[in-house]
Amino acid sequence: MSKKFSGAITALVTPFQADGKVDVESLKNLVRFQIKGHISGIVPCGTTGEAATLDQDEYRLVVETVVKEAKGRVPIIAGAGSNDTHKAIHYSQIAKKSGADALLHVTPYYNKPTPAGLLAHFKAIAKEVDLPIILYNVPGRTGSNVSAATTIKISKEVPSVVGVKEASGNITQMMEIVKGVSSSFSVLSGDDAFTLPLMAVGGVGIISVASNEVPKAMSDLTAACLNGDFAKARKLHYEWLDLMNINFIESNPIPVKTALALMGKIKEVFRLPLVGMEEKNKESLKAVLKSHQLI
Repeated sequence: MSKKFSGAITALVTPFQADGKVDVESLKNLVRFQIKGHISGIVPCGTTGEAATLDQDEYRLVVETVVKEAKGRVPIIAGAGSNDTHKAIHYSQIAKKSGADALLHVTPYYNKPTPAGLLAHFKAIAKEVDLPIILYNVPGRTGSNVSAATTIKISKEVPSVVGVKEASGNITQMMEIVKGVSSSFSVLSGDDAFTLPLMAVGGVGIISVASNEVPKAMSDLTAACLNGDFAKARKLHYEWLDLMNINFIESNPIPVKTALALMGKIKEVFRLPLVGMEEKNKESLKAVLKSHQLI
């Protein structure tokens, strides 16, 4: 359980065929593209992977495909979160059987558990599945924030929880976490634009949306930070800030999947309730992609 996750880790999209089925060949190609870009890990079946719309067989297919294509070259951290602890355990077991190296667990949404409930949730998962877990705090989607004190408590009482993906947007909270956890605990940004600021205060990387499009750039940015070269990191941060921001002009993963389709890597297919971009936003996205010679 001592493995430290760091660098640029991609929250991978799930490509679909025109008929809505998982596009396995495009998925394999995306994994190869990520590894070629020196990415430090891949997260299949997270928010960016539209996991909420995958059935159990599709979930297994996506995780197995990514694991097999990665061939052990980078760690695979499977999203397995649910607001039903029993379901979270079940999907974690599927992920382990499919060869995942670790799990990403979003904190339970809608139910809004108390800090004691969150602790019990992660203890229950850890008891049943022997894999490292990264806690995912994203108040904008779950409806509740996990305080720094709660994250620190979980890190100390549940040894399997080895890191946090912090998407609270609160740098003060992130600093409190960095200060309060052990040196082996990975504090990762959940927002691309917060990668540099978080790493400047002790974070160790990003679980990234933008790395779907530009894995090497995000890998270079995090590597610069980890090497203490913040002048280079700042240059890369501002070079790619417009892409980081445009990816959230509409709900993730709509813009990034549209971008990958424009780049010729996947088909522009979403699952309801997600739909294609508004035309004016799509034009803005195209302009950013063209400015970076991505299309």
